[in-house]
Amino acid sequence: MKKNQQQDLKKGLLPRHVQFIALAGMIGTGIFKGSSDTLNIAGPSVIVAYLIGGLLLFIIMAALGEMALAYPNLNVQHLVNKAFGFQVSFLVGWLYWINWILVTVVELLAAGSFLQFWFPSVPLWLLSFLCAIVIVGINLFQVKYYGELEFWFAGIKIIALIAFIILGFLLLLGLIPSNLHDPLSNYTEHGGFFPHGLGGTFSAFLVVMFSYGGAELIGVAVTETKDADRVLPKIIKGAVWRVIIFYVLPILIICGMMPWNKVTGQDSPFVQVFSSTGLPGAAHIMNFVLLTAVLSAANSGIYATSRTLYSMAQSDVAPKVLAKVSSKGIPFIGIIITSICILAGVYLAYLTPSQVIGYLMTIPGFTVMIIWMSICAAQLKLRPLYKNKPAFKVKLFPYTTIFALVSLSIIFIGFLFNSNNLIGTSVCLVTIGILILLSFIYKKPDGRKIIT
Repeated sequence: MKKNQQQDLKKGLLPRHVQFIALAGMIGTGIFKGSSDTLNIAGPSVIVAYLIGGLLLFIIMAALGEMALAYPNLNVQHLVNKAFGFQVSFLVGWLYWINWILVTVVELLAAGSFLQFWFPSVPLWLLSFLCAIVIVGINLFQVKYYGELEFWFAGIKIIALIAFIILGFLLLLGLIPSNLHDPLSNYTEHGGFFPHGLGGTFSAFLVVMFSYGGAELIGVAVTETKDADRVLPKIIKGAVWRVIIFYVLPILIICGMMPWNKVTGQDSPFVQVFSSTGLPGAAHIMNFVLLTAVLSAANSGIYATSRTLYSMAQSDVAPKVLAKVSSKGIPFIGIIITSICILAGVYLAYLTPSQVIGYLMTIPGFTVMIIWMSICAAQLKLRPLYKNKPAFKVKLFPYTTIFALVSLSIIFIGFLFNSNNLIGTSVCLVTIGILILLSFIYKKPDGRKIIT
């Protein structure tokens, strides 16, 4: 009895923690920094891409929530294992772990670069290293401390976005004096609403879907959530409203306040807009918000990678030693291994040119697509096998899930054949090939499924 308890994660996440983890997964560098890329690719029509991407995200989260209620205490990797067995679970689990390792490394480097705004004489590697120590330290305590920190990190981002939306609308409506003249013209001039045609809007999907990556963290956190059957449906049903409020409205404001072709990739569009208002201290405020955004993403990265290793060990697709938990109920060995990889990544990233990091950042786009497609496929496979019908179900099943799976596949193929992603594509395909080979080598003789 005691041994079994020792191997279980502690349910220390409160409803407010999970709600903000779901928000934090969606609000990060994707909106604060990545929006400059999407605007350059599609112009104002990127709003359409964010709306359609939000619809796909809603279907994926609904499918994930339904399965989580049908199979309590099983997270994403467990569910894939149950649906498709060892080898698919092996591939998906390790890809997800690699994804978050890369994302966390880059987020920590970004955090160091934002700190250099205030401490320009301190080397980047040292500031990034200090950020890594703090984030790892938080995750070595009980999960409730991770949830609490993420709650406040997410709160800062949300407050900043709400303030941006309110201030932006006041400026657009002329209620606050500014140098804006006919802001509505910015939506139709400079090439029109679709300056690069429908092709530009489609191309923006690649960045948009990456921006939404992280929302599936709710499927990782479900095993450590109190009253998951009551909390999950509320979070999922609010996903569409979050997309509209925290993605579509800010993009609408940015497009109205400045021509889309004036958005540079050097600074965040939010910084550009705030700077144009002439408000005192605007740069410092936005730099602080950006710092909390990347620290939040790094915090989530440590959590996601350690829990993924834990669940893979439970499914027998990783060494069993990774399933051990501390007296505080956290998978400490997984956190240590993840931390070593992240610290090595920070060091290597410091030694390599910045272009290499940019190329590596295309890999998470692949892994997010694969994870989301596996969630859809798992739901299609598992729905007929439910022993207990969950109170929350995906509407119009199986058509909605099939629509999401087909749409994601099209986006994934478009991403695969995009010449701008040649290096990332090559690295990702090689990684997938190595993992498939390892899945045959590591596979148990009887090919059994561990999760039942």
